[in-house]
Amino acid sequence: MIPCIAIFDIGKTNKKFLLFDQNYKIIKEEEVSFHEIVDDDGDKGEDLVALTNWLRTTWKTLETEQKYDVLAVNFTAYGASLVHLNEAGEPVTPLYNYLKPYPEDLEKQFYSTYGDKATISVQTASPPLGMLNSGLQLYWLKYRKPEVFKQIKHTLHLPQYVSYIFTGQLITEHTSIGSHTALWDFQKQDYHDWVYAEGFDKLFPPLRPHYRPLETSFRNTVIPAGLGLHDSSSAILPYLKQYRKQFLLLSSGTWGITLNPFANSPLTISDLEEDCLQYLTIYGRIVKASRKFIGNAHEEQIKRLAEFYDKPLDYYKTVQFDESLTTGITQLGFGHAPKQEQSAEVREKVASAVNIALDLELYDSYEAAYHPLMEQIIQQQLDSLLLAAEGNMNNFKILLVDGGFSRNQVFMSLLRRIFPYLRIKAGKAAQGTALGSALALNIWPY
Repeated sequence: MIPCIAIFDIGKTNKKFLLFDQNYKIIKEEEVSFHEIVDDDGDKGEDLVALTNWLRTTWKTLETEQKYDVLAVNFTAYGASLVHLNEAGEPVTPLYNYLKPYPEDLEKQFYSTYGDKATISVQTASPPLGMLNSGLQLYWLKYRKPEVFKQIKHTLHLPQYVSYIFTGQLITEHTSIGSHTALWDFQKQDYHDWVYAEGFDKLFPPLRPHYRPLETSFRNTVIPAGLGLHDSSSAILPYLKQYRKQFLLLSSGTWGITLNPFANSPLTISDLEEDCLQYLTIYGRIVKASRKFIGNAHEEQIKRLAEFYDKPLDYYKTVQFDESLTTGITQLGFGHAPKQEQSAEVREKVASAVNIALDLELYDSYEAAYHPLMEQIIQQQLDSLLLAAEGNMNNFKILLVDGGFSRNQVFMSLLRRIFPYLRIKAGKAAQGTALGSALALNIWPY
């Protein structure tokens, strides 16, 4: 039998089950998705029963497969999602969707009671995002569904609920509690005062460090079981294990998210207005994260180019970097978009937007237009990069790029031109979120 680590990776859309061998190579992978159901308010959300049944069925099926010898199991899942258990340990509410609208009057009640948005947001490293602040979900339950709230004995974030399914143990850990929840005071390294005032600290099980795993059984043998990780913290772990020198990670997809796991400065109101926040690693250390909507902007613009130049939608993948087609806009360093006279709340909403001004009539070929397009995209990403770097790129030796833009030759070449003193590398962690969860167990060296 092949010794391996089992990982359940619970995404909002897709749920994955993976096995990693001793070299952290994927030797088995399954993926499923479930239809959303409606909650008691008529809003769509995760089918918690279907998810729970899939977890248990997958594990039982694996036990019958004699090909694999599972030595440990761990879990990672999306955040801002709570499972509330009653005295018997059973869920008492649906898994409410973090995209549910938050009542304006209740939000006003919260901040009028505990302080202004900016102050609490800075203290908890959590932009005011309504249901995306999982602590405010509890507040909503207490004051909008008091009869349901009275039944709650324990509250778990989703990754810890998945762990609970396997271990029967109730715990809280840093990566979930410290990710834009509005629960954790980053200065005090404890729950915020409002959490104690509402009595919510009694609902969360004790904090447990990841170096103390739990236990479950596989074929009647006791094996280590992880505590579960928030997916963002899990995704950066392979790089923390691999690199000793300070690095920045630019994770590219729909969003271009710059992660700095070596942050030293406290979050400021200005940071929050520019869509920059903080969260915690499995070690309880701060990661500063800043994002721009570059993937979405790129997708919109390549549709324009494909139509204008009569090319396939994915033609950009064939474009090779050509210095002569660049305008030099990025050679001067960081560009800063002019500050508009807007309220902080409005600035918060538009901070991550990417604005492209590209007149295709000026360029006689797709390639000629694509280069200045990428310069504009990267120019705006640089502001976000500098924000995560706390204003000083000289503190870093390596810039890692993973996701779609890591395979874009024009994007990577422009970065190398701007930062000739940095090692700029494409991240190659396959299924990085699941891999991070496997590495957190420390079963084998990496």
